[in-house]
Amino acid sequence: MASMAKSLLCISLVAILLLVETTGPHGQAYAIDCGAKCGYRCSKSGRPKMCLRACGTCCQRCGCVPPGTSGNENVCPCYANMTTHNGRHKCP
Repeated sequence: MASMAKSLLCISLVAILLLVETTGPHGQAYAIDCGAKCGYRCSKSGRPKMCLRACGTCCQRCGCVPPGTSGNENVCPCYANMTTHNGRHKCP
């Protein structure tokens, strides 16, 4: 009986570890291509390198990038609400 309990415990721990490793931020079951999403998001930016760096950080932390080259932030609230130390919007 104790052997069965240990086996069940081991299987449960493995399942939890696999679940944690295969989910992204906020429980998303897939990873998005931040480079491609941010490349498009920053394609019309006047400062593309800075835009790509900020967008990449936001994408990694939030797991999403709003569609389009600007606006649409309601699609990704985490992205929209992230701020710099000065209280300005961090994500382009």
